[in-house]
Amino acid sequence: MPRVAGLIAYDGTDFCGFQVQRQAPTVQGALEDALADLTGGLCRVSGAGRTDTGVHARGQVIAVEVPWRHSLSALRRAWNQRLPASILIRRLAEAPPAFHPRFSAVERTYRYTTWAPAFGGEGEKRFPLTDRFGVVLPRRPDLEAMNGAAGVLIGTHDFATFGQAPQGDNTVRRIVSLIWERVEESLPVLDPFPVEQLVLTITANAFLRRMARNLAGSLLAVGLGEWQSEELAAALKARDRSRSAPPLPPNGLVLERVRYEEYSDLFSTG
Repeated sequence: MPRVAGLIAYDGTDFCGFQVQRQAPTVQGALEDALADLTGGLCRVSGAGRTDTGVHARGQVIAVEVPWRHSLSALRRAWNQRLPASILIRRLAEAPPAFHPRFSAVERTYRYTTWAPAFGGEGEKRFPLTDRFGVVLPRRPDLEAMNGAAGVLIGTHDFATFGQAPQGDNTVRRIVSLIWERVEESLPVLDPFPVEQLVLTITANAFLRRMARNLAGSLLAVGLGEWQSEELAAALKARDRSRSAPPLPPNGLVLERVRYEEYSDLFSTG
């Protein structure tokens, strides 16, 4: 039975995460249901990251064995036709024998998008064109303070304060990079309540449950003056879930990329 790897994107708004659950809509469940409709059999899909409820992906990686005798391009077309509009199979490739989307990965990159009043003060509370994929902040945070505090998180640490292990009790992870950036608009500011887009990009070897959202929320607490950078360092050292600031909502978070060393050219063709 052919085994394929896929690069997929999805809007996670209406899903209870990636991993299949009983009596709940999930991305994995939708993928498997579409394959069952296509092939008439159960095809178990594995993924690189178990994104939480409401979290999106642009670069999720999957693998699955499919009873399919035609081309990969034909499989992609037929699979996409049976999927909801919120899920897209972007690329398919033949999976190497030892490849596993989760265990073969060396890094994952997430981005968290926020919108804040551009010149201080209060702005709008919501934006209909962006609310599914970004969070409106109550006021403009201090970008320099957030990036200064982020330095204590980079490297290998026990991140038990900021998340739960998906399996077992190992909460040690390695953050490669973590930075907040201002994304410039191409049009001049004309809005009576001008806003700016602030994006957190975080790359790590792996993530705990809610780790990215808890880190985003804790850094934002520093940016809004609710925490000092020393408090963030103390929270990390405490290894105590109660010491994290509240997580930011899931709709701002996107799994952007999964990196592989041995299989770096997996989706270069196909």
